Amino acid sequence: MKSTTLRRAGLTIAAVTVLSAVTGCSSGGSGGSEGSKGSGGSGKDGAARFSPLAALRSAEKSTDAADSAKVESSTTMGSVMSMTADGALGWGDGLTGTLTITYTGGTMAETMRQTGSTSMEARYLPDAYYAKMGDAFAAQAGGKHWIKYAYDDLETLAGGSGAYLKDQMQNTTPNQSVKLLLASGDVRKVGEEKVRGQQTTHYSGTVDVADLASKNSNLSQKQLDDLKKQLDQAGVTTETVDIWVNDDDLLVKKVEKGETTAGAFTQTAYYSDYGTPVSAEEPPASDTADFAELVQQGGAS
Repeated sequence: MKSTTLRRAGLTIAAVTVLSAVTGCSSGGSGGSEGSKGSGGSGKDGAARFSPLAALRSAEKSTDAADSAKVESSTTMGSVMSMTADGALGWGDGLTGTLTITYTGGTMAETMRQTGSTSMEARYLPDAYYAKMGDAFAAQAGGKHWIKYAYDDLETLAGGSGAYLKDQMQNTTPNQSVKLLLASGDVRKVGEEKVRGQQTTHYSGTVDVADLASKNSNLSQKQLDDLKKQLDQAGVTTETVDIWVNDDDLLVKKVEKGETTAGAFTQTAYYSDYGTPVSAEEPPASDTADFAELVQQGGAS
């Protein structure tokens, strides 16, 4: 693979991977091993037990107040990619944390092999995220292994979709999937089920993705119009969301499914150990390349 093509592929894959691991089609999260600590959990009251909307509002509030969790997820998109993510994220003061992301299949996994590794470390800080690439990529990027993606650059370089991703990355919490259902106006209680040993209540609904952005973001009308156009071009119209909430009103599992022009999209995520300590350090500047500067050098479109 030629050096310019390799660098461009690495930049693109790192962007797609690190964003997909957190935001899914339109919202946050991944999950972890069983057994929540229950930080911020208030327990179900009588109204929440019988009203899906009341239960979801309680879950949204409790999960948001928990501030952090261990996360574990798997994501697939047609024949393009399948990947897993594992780590911990905090959202008390902007998104922070570290995930190990591994491509397990699809065309992107093959391209990743050519950059030196099918796994990468992703570090999330309030103003940017960092992706650690393989040695082959570093050889084409001045010996630097890390790529910095500043959220402001996403908005500048990618238009409405970049603005939406910036908004989601800076405001993502596990309860975003709960907000999806609240915003959809279409939610039902499926039943009581066990998830990794925990007793949970299962809720399900269908979300209009383009309409969601106007209900669940702080974007301008121009940004929303741009986003909806790009969503249409990507073939994304609706997605189904299923969530499982435990007796402490904390989200322990979510599944999002939708269709894109690249194929069917599915993300399954588990959350555990709410309140777990989370930290993420900015990689050394000497080993970090800036995404915007690489784009200006012709490294990506």
